[in-house]
Amino acid sequence: MQKVSVIVPCFNEEAVLPQLVDRLEKAASTWGLDYEILCVDDGSSDKTWEMLKAQNQKNPRWHCLSFARNFGHQTAVSAGLHYSRGDAVVVLDADLQDPPEELSRFFEKWREGFQVVYAIRQKRKEPLAKRFCYWAFYRMMSRMVPFRVPLDAGDFCLMDRRVVDILNQMPERNRFVRGMRAWAGFKQIGVPYERRARAAGEPKYTFARLLRLAWDGVSSFSSAPLHLATYLGFWVSGFAFFGVVFTLAQKIFTEQFTKIGLKPNPGFPTIVISVLFLGGVQLICLGILGEYVSRIYDEVKHRPLWIVRETVGLDSTAAAPGDARQKNRASE
Repeated sequence: MQKVSVIVPCFNEEAVLPQLVDRLEKAASTWGLDYEILCVDDGSSDKTWEMLKAQNQKNPRWHCLSFARNFGHQTAVSAGLHYSRGDAVVVLDADLQDPPEELSRFFEKWREGFQVVYAIRQKRKEPLAKRFCYWAFYRMMSRMVPFRVPLDAGDFCLMDRRVVDILNQMPERNRFVRGMRAWAGFKQIGVPYERRARAAGEPKYTFARLLRLAWDGVSSFSSAPLHLATYLGFWVSGFAFFGVVFTLAQKIFTEQFTKIGLKPNPGFPTIVISVLFLGGVQLICLGILGEYVSRIYDEVKHRPLWIVRETVGLDSTAAAPGDARQKNRASE
């Protein structure tokens, strides 16, 4: 019988875990597949880890992994992919905004031969401003990368084992799993569903974290921001050159410009505004370059992507990508 792994990243989810367990097990009973549920505790400070261990005692199919600290949602998903053993792997958030009851539709598409089945979010329950930001980001990113990025598709998906193995081989540290999934290619299809409100607890993705995730997505797969800095430099230089020509013409044809209301009016404010404008553009360009350099700095350190504190039902000796243990085994 084929086996499916369900990855559930968790961070301070004690309020929603009982509902998650109940609904996920009821849904799993209808799949007709062997399964494992792999919960990754991303450094929770509440009772999430104790509740996960207790669930493993009730049902050994629930495997649990606890980080030594909070490493982030995308790293938690990557750890789940690393430890998963199923023929297909599902990524499902613990907050139940992505209903586990929809997974049977994913398995149908997988049996039809699709190797990636991603969920297309519809009728989101977030505030209007947040929904607009999501809408704008996906459309902006789809124009900036050289491959097809599904619109309005988050991490909620099913991936075939072959796709998961390829994602596990990707060494980058600033992970954007949905982008990596799209970059890998293969036969993909979207399944629309209604994005629901969080079942319990508080959202963990603040606006600042969402901005960071969006930047990781853009900078991981596109050099467009660097090109934008170049274009911006040309535009500013062209604008400055036009200003020089215009000012020189005012000096030469003072009488004519005065008649049309454009009498030369030299002054300190003009100089200050020009300097601040050009300085701002330079700082923006340096900031973009600095962001890319910082990513290079993160990559060359080769630290492990995560540190495991404790596991239940898993091999705790398995090394994380970037870990020296993994490199030593590869060289033996």
